[in-house]
Amino acid sequence: MIAALIPVLGPLLDRVIGLIPDPNARAKAQADFMKDLLTQLSAADAGQMEVNKVEAGSDSVFVAGWRPMIGWVCALSLAYQYLGRAIATAVFDAMHWPLPYLPGLDEHLWELMFGMLGMGGLRTFEKIKGAAR
Repeated sequence: MIAALIPVLGPLLDRVIGLIPDPNARAKAQADFMKDLLTQLSAADAGQMEVNKVEAGSDSVFVAGWRPMIGWVCALSLAYQYLGRAIATAVFDAMHWPLPYLPGLDEHLWELMFGMLGMGGLRTFEKIKGAAR
């Protein structure tokens, strides 16, 4: 939830901090905000990790199986998008058969994959700020 607000609150915070006339106080206020933000993001990550552990340990396929299912759907969708369509088009062209239009997938598939693999921007943000261990 907090991560979604960063792009909105960042410029607003820069304006508010920019109103502090003393450069040292301004730098301290910005550093304090970044520290508090990283603390909140770390707490949210820790809470999500606990939820993930509980879900993964469940015996129910409806609780523990949804992440692998989404992963397989994502992998199969990427395979279709970048392999299946190209191979089908090449084969049908080589055989001189008419091929109906094969719909493609949109760019949101990559967002899903990056999120599932933990390749979102927040980890990079932590590394830049030196909070990553």
